[in-house]
Amino acid sequence: MPNNTELELTGAHTTAAATENGAVPGEEIEVVKAPDAKPSRVVRFGRYLKNNPKFTVGLSIVIAVVAFSFVAPFFTQNPRFYDNPAYDPPSADHLLGTTKLGHDMLAQLAHGSRGSLIVGVTAGVIAVILSVLFGVVGGYLGGWTDEILSLFTSVMLVIPGLPLAIVLSAYLSSRSLWLVALVLAITGWAGSAIVLRSQARSLRTRDYVYAARVAGERPLRIITVEILPNLLPLVAAQFLFALILAILGEAGLSYLGLGPTGSITWGTILNQAQTGGALTMGAWWWFIPPGIMIALVGGGLSLINFSIDEIINPKLRFAPEAAKRARKIEKRLEKRQAKKAKVAA
Repeated sequence: MPNNTELELTGAHTTAAATENGAVPGEEIEVVKAPDAKPSRVVRFGRYLKNNPKFTVGLSIVIAVVAFSFVAPFFTQNPRFYDNPAYDPPSADHLLGTTKLGHDMLAQLAHGSRGSLIVGVTAGVIAVILSVLFGVVGGYLGGWTDEILSLFTSVMLVIPGLPLAIVLSAYLSSRSLWLVALVLAITGWAGSAIVLRSQARSLRTRDYVYAARVAGERPLRIITVEILPNLLPLVAAQFLFALILAILGEAGLSYLGLGPTGSITWGTILNQAQTGGALTMGAWWWFIPPGIMIALVGGGLSLINFSIDEIINPKLRFAPEAAKRARKIEKRLEKRQAKKAKVAA
């Protein structure tokens, strides 16, 4: 609690300030608070995602799968240990059963989750870097630089991604997880680059970008400070899209026998189940769990991507509300018409 001396000094300062501003001493002064600063785009982006049920559900699924891939291997046996009964159905000893060679399916699934996620994240990061390099940089600089980068992007966009990945994988005799991720990234970045290029061409005409250019800022700083922060939701959406495609692409290549050699992923488990006759033997526990994991990751990432798309395109955010209003109006019109029909009868 302030003492009497502090109160007197505070009152004296207030009276002096009021007298300097032309106010009458003793008259009540209305204190006007400065308006709160508008939150940044990143802060608003985070607030919206926090209150979005799609994002919450999708993020929960992805976190659960990632936690399983990093924690479960510490509580399972060696995935290559084969001194187990073959085709043993799920039991207390083997929660997900065993394979034809006696491998524990839970151990295979846990280590395969880690391998598939490594491929997906690596391919997604490389694809986003290439998309930003060819899309954002070319879209901002324009001129011959944009023409050359756009030509190369269009050529990569025309080439079918999966057949090219199959050819590259078949040509390589030894394929590691990182090499497969690089192949998938090289064949899957062009579409994102086209989208980022169009947005960068739109942003380079904004006033704040022009002001930075007039102030003598370097192009690299303008791209990293002025343009990329405004493209953050779009870049995040493109990363998630590339991540989903990489996981599905790796599963497809591995199922065809062109996946990473000497590594365990969801795709290699499906390939081994197909070659081992799991379907004919009725060993559903061999091929259904990796399929469920692929579906869970794809569904979770898709939900996150949908929530980010609603930020990029506000029409998607308000479309459900508009549809509900339209349905309510239709119901009201139907009730009125029914009442009129009753009165007329």
